[in-house]
Amino acid sequence: MQLSGDVVAALIDHAVLGPAQGAVDLEQGCAVARELGTASVCCKPAWLGRCAELLDGSSVLASTVIGFPHGGHSASVKLAEARQALADGGAELDMVVNVGRVRDGAWDVVTDEIRGVLDVTRAAGGVLKVIFETCYLDTEHIRRLCGVCSELDVDFVKTSTGFGTAGATLEHVELMRQECPERIGVKASGGIRDLDTLLSLVEAGATRIGASGSEALVAAARERFDSAPSD
Repeated sequence: MQLSGDVVAALIDHAVLGPAQGAVDLEQGCAVARELGTASVCCKPAWLGRCAELLDGSSVLASTVIGFPHGGHSASVKLAEARQALADGGAELDMVVNVGRVRDGAWDVVTDEIRGVLDVTRAAGGVLKVIFETCYLDTEHIRRLCGVCSELDVDFVKTSTGFGTAGATLEHVELMRQECPERIGVKASGGIRDLDTLLSLVEAGATRIGASGSEALVAAARERFDSAPSD
């Protein structure tokens, strides 16, 4: 991959997910995302319709979260959230698995829930990213969950919400890349605040990055990769 500021921007889902963020934050976030050319803006579900309006006519996609941030919603509620998000113009959905069910080893329940949301999303032409919240899982949980997501053929597996006890780690990204086929993307999210961290995660196998500090990340990438050499 030939790196540049634009390439780095296109890796980023620009997050506007803070609990207190409102309409002004959303408008500013969408303006930033349009200017930078990020992959998407990921906002809270209540703001998704407005997000889609603000991004209309650009290459930046409107995205949102399902079962966020803890994944403990019932399967029927996650399905309702997904249907509403797709109706509101969401192109990509980031769904948190039921972390407790994963830890319990209730794999049939976990699989059925992911399948249900995936079916609804695919029927509408959308993309599904499955958030593991890796900080609460051990290696075998992650491997098994990668196996479930690979069998179902989801679009992305994702490390974290950014609201757990830790975010993306190189170890977890490497493991998820190793355990999933290349057709499934790996999204690293949580605690990605500087360019070196972002680049190390991409090197480890991340194909999408979740971040709220997109301006600083892209500015650093432009300074490093786009500056003309001096005579």
